[in-house]
Amino acid sequence: MKKVIITGTSQGIGYELTKRFSEDDQYQVLALSRNIEPLKKLELPNVTLLSLDLTDTDSFDKVVDIVKDNWGSQVDIVIHNAGALIKKDFQELVLQDYLDTYSVNVFSVALLTQKLLPFFRKGTHTVAISSIGGVQRTLKFKGLAAYSSSKSALNTLMELLAETYQDEGYVFNVLALGAVQTQMLEKAFPGYKATVNPKEIADYIYNFAKKAQLFHNGKIIEVSSTTP
Repeated sequence: MKKVIITGTSQGIGYELTKRFSEDDQYQVLALSRNIEPLKKLELPNVTLLSLDLTDTDSFDKVVDIVKDNWGSQVDIVIHNAGALIKKDFQELVLQDYLDTYSVNVFSVALLTQKLLPFFRKGTHTVAISSIGGVQRTLKFKGLAAYSSSKSALNTLMELLAETYQDEGYVFNVLALGAVQTQMLEKAFPGYKATVNPKEIADYIYNFAKKAQLFHNGKIIEVSSTTP
């Protein structure tokens, strides 16, 4: 069985993505989130739940232990889905706002990937879930200075890792999503209705994570039919 690690699985896209992979008996899933109760209630097959705060990088050793002890030191897919969004006027942002946002959206991705690299093999596919707002020459939205800039940094990080590890055959790609009707979107933009729901985008990510490494590496794929 192939091994998949997904972050940010308590709700929204990560929740639906975990369910989608659990339906495929070719995969075992390690689902990471601070709150594991929503998925725990479903008792999904081939899914291991781990309560984890991504800002506590020391806790990443728990992920390593599971991979070594239960997965035969093998990782085939990593989906960095967890995200933090702070919406404030630029002049109201303080250093802690940037640190809180970057800690989840950039730092945890870099440091968790570091921990997992020894278990990658040729063809291992790392997918970072980013935002269309972090892509150059797309429309930007006021109030998202910390969020959008962190997603831009995430995009560049994935491009760099693809270049760094291409000789080993490790693949790194980005999906820069437009608006998806998640709790995070509702909180940031109350009343806005996206044309895509979490289950629909989870299906897209599921197929991309399984197959796109054959065609893409170091790419930022824009997945948006609307703005934002």
